[in-house]
Order: sequence, then structure tokens, then C-alpha cells
Amino acid sequence: MDSAALSALSPVDGRYRKGADSLRAVLSESGLIRERVRIEAAWLLSLTESVPQILAQPLPEPVRKLAASLALEPGDDAPAAVKAIEARINHDVKAVEYFVREKLAASGATPALLELVHFGCTSEDINNLAYARMLRAARNVLSAELEKVIEKLRGFAHEHAALAMLSRTHGQTASPTTLGKEFANVVARLRRARARLDQVQILAKFNGAVGNYNAHVAALPNVDWPAVSKKFIESQGLAWNEYSTQIEPHDWIGEYCDALAGINTILVDFARDTWGYISLGYLRQRAVAGEVGSSTMPHKVNPIDFENAEGNLGIANALLHHFASKLPISRWQRDLTDSTVLRNVGVALAHSLIAWNALQRGLGKIAANPSVIAADLDTAYEVLGEALQTALRAAGVPNGYELLKDFTRGSDVNAEGLASFIDKLPLPAAERSRLKALAPQQYVGLAAEMARSI
Repeated sequence: MDSAALSALSPVDGRYRKGADSLRAVLSESGLIRERVRIEAAWLLSLTESVPQILAQPLPEPVRKLAASLALEPGDDAPAAVKAIEARINHDVKAVEYFVREKLAASGATPALLELVHFGCTSEDINNLAYARMLRAARNVLSAELEKVIEKLRGFAHEHAALAMLSRTHGQTASPTTLGKEFANVVARLRRARARLDQVQILAKFNGAVGNYNAHVAALPNVDWPAVSKKFIESQGLAWNEYSTQIEPHDWIGEYCDALAGINTILVDFARDTWGYISLGYLRQRAVAGEVGSSTMPHKVNPIDFENAEGNLGIANALLHHFASKLPISRWQRDLTDSTVLRNVGVALAHSLIAWNALQRGLGKIAANPSVIAADLDTAYEVLGEALQTALRAAGVPNGYELLKDFTRGSDVNAEGLASFIDKLPLPAAERSRLKALAPQQYVGLAAEMARSI
């Protein structure tokens, strides 16, 4: 770990730096600056194409090529250069404008042409598109990483599709399931939750200081400015938000954060359940050579990856819930509280990614422990009470539920006692024989088939 990581206040830039690397280029200050440069350059190109009368002379080819290059990739030197300008003028977005102007001036742009950089823009016009592009790119990173988690869970579901396991509802023994089916449940939930995140429509606005194209119309009243705005935003692969104040309302960011928090909530549930199965002995953990589980107890192999994941998911969701409830709120036409909040979006997404990586590590270390799972089932014949009372209902026997409740509730039920009870039921002999042959290991319904089909 380098000295910068050692002195970092945030663990996403310190202890967990490596786990957040795939988001760093997208959501860092450097990433934000690069997106701002792209938007400024792309707007100049779109403006001069959509409103050609704004040009005194055709856009010189060297200037056009440089603007196109900046709109695609500003270059590694751009963030530092912009920060140097910002240090002098104390305005982050204006520093981006000056950087683009300096670059274009060096390529031969005239003073009149340079005035078209940032034409009609307020800082939020640049910022909201920049964040929209950043969060879209981040979503691609997150979706790909979540798919890895889902595939690991799906593989585990298939591998243990038929491994019967005692359920626990309210912490008490309940009708059996299979280990694979419980993992399949999580796969299904995550797929639905990921689809919700993927379907969030990413919006942007580009309409000036208070959302009305005031300056645009004052300068060039005969231009269809909403059409120009819409064309530009859609050229960036974003959805046009026609109505706004100075800022894009951020409703979609709230939806995005809520959707991501929903994924994390499912994974908290999974991490806690898996921790519990490890505690019960249903799952074994592979010891990693050289690792230490406890500073005093040499035998310990702790479920630290699932605990680490739960902790990071909690931090991520605390931030995501704040973003979702705060960002859509802005006093009158604009206040600046969203600015500092938005700068922390990368922290929340990084904690999510770190947690997902921890879950993958944890999943790579666990294995089923069939003997322990079977031992629990062998002492839980009371769970067959549900099967028997339902069979009695199907046969039309009155008070079947009550019969089983009196026999099983609060009692120790074993195979022999249950067989004796079944012998006294008013059912045909063949049906009594079928039910007596039923053991908790076989009472799993369609769990195995459902786990295999996920």
C-alpha cells in the first residue's frame, strides 16, 4: 500500500482501494473533469452544426478535429490542467471552459469562435450531463460485477439443488427446502432488482440559467432552442428532460440510488443468512494458507467476507438512501446543496462494489456440509405434520389440522412415534404406507427442480 493510500481518510481510497479501482476512472474528480470537458467540446460541435448561422465563417477543420478529439477523450493531462486553472479563478466549471478555450485557441480558433464555448450554458448544464454520463458508465461496471455474483450463486444453486435442508421460520424448525433452492431464491431476486436498476431512464437538461432558454432567445430569437437542446442531449445517449429549474431535478438519480440500494438490501439478507448457515455448520469454510482467524484462538476460520460485505453494504445504503431523499429537493430555482452531495456518489457505489467483491471471495471459500445438514433433518420429524394434515384434508378427514397440532406442537416427534400415529389415521392402508415412508429428506416438494431451472 502506497503512502497516499495509508493516509487516506476514506477506506475506498485506502484499505479497499483495489476493490474500487474499476469505478475510480469513472467517478473520481478526474473522471468528473474529463466528462465536463467532453460536454463543453461536444456542445460546441452540436451548436455549430444545429445553428450554423451562429458562425461568422465555417468551423476550421483543425478546430473541428480538436473539438471532436476533446469530446471523445480529453487526454490524461486535462484534469491537472483544469485544476490549475481552478486554483487561480476558484470556479470548477469555468475552469473547464477556459481549458477548452485555450486548447482551441492553440489550434487556430478565432476569438469570435471561442465565445461559442459554453454558449448559453449555466454550470449545471455541463454538470448534469457529466454526472449522467458518469452514472451510466458506473452502472455498466456495477451490472457486470453483479452478474459475476449472480453466476456464482446460480452455480451453487445447481450444485446443491437436491441437498435437502431443514428450513427455519421464526427461528423454529419448518418444512424442508434444499440448499440449492435457497440460493436460487437469491438469484431470482437479484435478477429482478438488477433489471430495475438497468431500466432507470437517465435524464439530462440543457436549457440555461433557470430552464427557460432566456439567454438563448435573447441572442437568437428565431432558433428552435428546445429542439437544439433535445438533439444535443440525445446525441449523448441520454433522455431529454424538457422541464427544469436551473438544475436537472435529480429524480432519476433518486430512482437509480433506490434501485441500487434494493440490490444491496437483498445482499445484506443473503450475507446474514449465509453467516447463519456457517454458524450452524451447514456450510464449511475453506481455510486459506497463511491466514489468521483470531489473534488468540488458532482454530478460528471466521466468515469475515460475509461480515465485511454486510458492513460495506450498510454504509453504501446509508448514503444511497440519503441521496435518494435529498437530491430531488432544491430551494426555489437552485441551491448548491446537491453539489457536495453528488460528489459523494462515487463513495456509495464504491462501497457497493467492495461488498460485492467480498461476497464473491466468501462464496469461493464455502462448501456444503451434508452430514450436519442431514443430522438436523433426522431429528425434525415434526415438520412432516404439515404433509400429514394436508393429506388428511385431501382425503376429506375432518379436523386433520387439529389432530396433527395436538400430536406435534411442543412435542418431541421421532420416526417411530410418527409411524404409530399414522397407523391410527382413518386413511386407506396404501395411503398410510405411503405417508409412513415419507422422511424429512424427501419432503422438499419441487425445490430441487426449481433450483435446477434457475
